[in-house]
Amino acid sequence: MANNKNIAVKVASRTQLNEDIVRLTLVALDGSPLPAWEPGAHIELQLSTGNGTDEDAIMLRHYSLCGDYNCTDNWEVAVLREQSGRGGSAYIHEKLKEGDVVKVSGPRNHFPFKPGKKVLFIAGGIGITPILPMIQQAEAEGIDWRLVYLSRERSRLVYLDRFEEYDSKRIRLNGDVEDGFCDLVELLSTCDSETTVYSCGPKPLLDALENLHREQKEAGWSLTIERFTAKESALDQSGSFDVVINSTGKRVHIPEGQSILETLRDQGIRITCSCRDGVCGTCETGVLAGLPDHRDSVLSEEERADNDYMMVCVSRALSEELVLDL
Repeated sequence: MANNKNIAVKVASRTQLNEDIVRLTLVALDGSPLPAWEPGAHIELQLSTGNGTDEDAIMLRHYSLCGDYNCTDNWEVAVLREQSGRGGSAYIHEKLKEGDVVKVSGPRNHFPFKPGKKVLFIAGGIGITPILPMIQQAEAEGIDWRLVYLSRERSRLVYLDRFEEYDSKRIRLNGDVEDGFCDLVELLSTCDSETTVYSCGPKPLLDALENLHREQKEAGWSLTIERFTAKESALDQSGSFDVVINSTGKRVHIPEGQSILETLRDQGIRITCSCRDGVCGTCETGVLAGLPDHRDSVLSEEERADNDYMMVCVSRALSEELVLDL
């Protein structure tokens, strides 16, 4: 389902957009065109800690592509420094320099843009990154779109120059300090059955949107979101079950309180992983038998119903046994 090809790229430029966000422009090491992508796609950077060549010495971090999706000369990502993160963003902010070479995989797209007649974009902070190319496509296709871009302070809003070519009436910039908190109930009351809401941002924003979507179900508007952090169900590791490794027939018991990923790694079974929160899709694993309990934020409802794949970093089992394609 995913493009896992590794590509060597060079950091052609890096620009500090504000004190917490740095923009990277990446080009192929050999100067060749980069793979095409569509709005909503992300790439995965392989960041070496310098402690050897073992898998554990590589940090895998995924970032949304936010440049021009028609351009294959370069890829553009923007990275927020996460003060409570696991080291990836700090590495990029402190150590990654212009001219450095990194490997990337992708692009993958778990946040595809499939607009209806009307689109409302709601971006919170760094969540503007996957939204930017969606706006580009919506404008190119003549779709009726609006953007509400939220941040703690207006000074923290980035990429404002990208909006200069658009009708300003379509765009609302909101800093909590200057403008007060955005009234989501009022905002969504303007949506009808022809409207698709696309949103990316911090967990409280996305949780609120999901709750309002359930409450306003009769209005008929649809909601598509991308999470950077785990949703509540992903944190619940209750219940125990068995996993069978198809290639060897080995049976592994997954105890309560421990993920499939963690348990298999303890058994020496290596699965590539990145976020460990069910938001990036790196640990996607085929399911050959059994019924997964999907707790990720990646798979669509249709993909969950098919039960062909699961994210083993957070998802569990509704059956006593799962047979995994490993």
